[in-house]
Amino acid sequence: MKLAFISDIHGNATALEAVLKDIKERNVDKVYVLGDLCFRGPEPKKSLDLVRTLNTEVIKGNADEWVVRGIRQGEVPDSALEIMSTEREWTVSKLESKDVSYLENLPTELELEFGRAKIHAFHATPKSLFEIVSPQESDDLLTEKLMSNNANIYIYAHIHKPYIRYINGKCIINIGSVGLPFDGVNQSSYALVDIEEDCVQTSIVRVQYDLNKVINLYKEINYPNSELMVKILENAGVCLFKRKYANAIYE
Repeated sequence: MKLAFISDIHGNATALEAVLKDIKERNVDKVYVLGDLCFRGPEPKKSLDLVRTLNTEVIKGNADEWVVRGIRQGEVPDSALEIMSTEREWTVSKLESKDVSYLENLPTELELEFGRAKIHAFHATPKSLFEIVSPQESDDLLTEKLMSNNANIYIYAHIHKPYIRYINGKCIINIGSVGLPFDGVNQSSYALVDIEEDCVQTSIVRVQYDLNKVINLYKEINYPNSELMVKILENAGVCLFKRKYANAIYE
């Protein structure tokens, strides 16, 4: 059984198409989606429609919650609140009411079992859509924040920085981002979990997509924050961490 976990598409349908093509070529049996489907990208409606054609389990991310009810003060830096709210309004204008209802009603976690592989998947932590848990955290903190049940594989998203780490024989995977990577590699990422009887293999997959096409889309549609979003895409987030929007790019 070969499973793919994808997330943080952020309205980048071009990247999503490239990832789904790669998944198909790898003969993946099942795809799971861990949230942040359409906010902040040039093609929110197309991205959401592509996800829904997968006919699979999808959970909610913080950006999906923002689409549904707006961004509240304190959830992003004050300096970014106005422009991100404008981006959110633009995104909602491209969706239908049934799309917003779909996002509103998404669950917030998955519990999967394939033989000895017991998987707990969520967007940020089991208790929050917003909390940031970075790869550099201590074993104790990762255990406290992420390992909340008797699973042996914990899979999350949100931070846009893929990694795999083992603690006391259990596996933690961050699957990175399909549409908006923050780790300096401007390629999509997702995770594969390959289960064969008692053997489980985990890996991070990187996929190239047409970056220039997406950049041109931001400009052509007059996206309300296109300059910053283009720079994030070009540099995969890294060059902006010293700018005033650094704390908001943007889980």
